[in-house]
Amino acid sequence: MTRPLKHSGFQSRKFGGFALPQTLNHLLLQQFSEKVPVLLHRAFSSSARRLRNKVPEAQKLFQEDNGLPVHIKGGTSDVLLYRATMTLTIAGSCYSLYWLLVASMPQRKP
Repeated sequence: MTRPLKHSGFQSRKFGGFALPQTLNHLLLQQFSEKVPVLLHRAFSSSARRLRNKVPEAQKLFQEDNGLPVHIKGGTSDVLLYRATMTLTIAGSCYSLYWLLVASMPQRKP
C-alpha cells in the first residue's frame, strides 16, 4: 500500500495518477468489498443452472472395443465431419499440386 500523503489538512492516498481524500478512498474500498463477494457468488453459483456430467457416458462410448477408429466412434455426425475434412484435404492438395505444375511450365511466347 502507498504511504499517506498530506494535502491541505486532510489525508489522501495516491490512486492511479491522482490523490483521493481518505474518506473517498474508504467509501470506494467499502463499495468494492460489498460488491465483489456478490458478483463472485453469482458467477460461480451452481444454483443458477444444473448441468449434467456427460463425461462418464462419453468415456464408455470411446473406450468400447467395436473395431472403429476413435474419430468415427461418435456416430453419424463424426463420420460426416471426417469425410468432409478428408475430401477438402485431398481436393486442396490436388489443387495446390496442379498450380505447382502450372507454375513450373515455361510460358508460351505469342
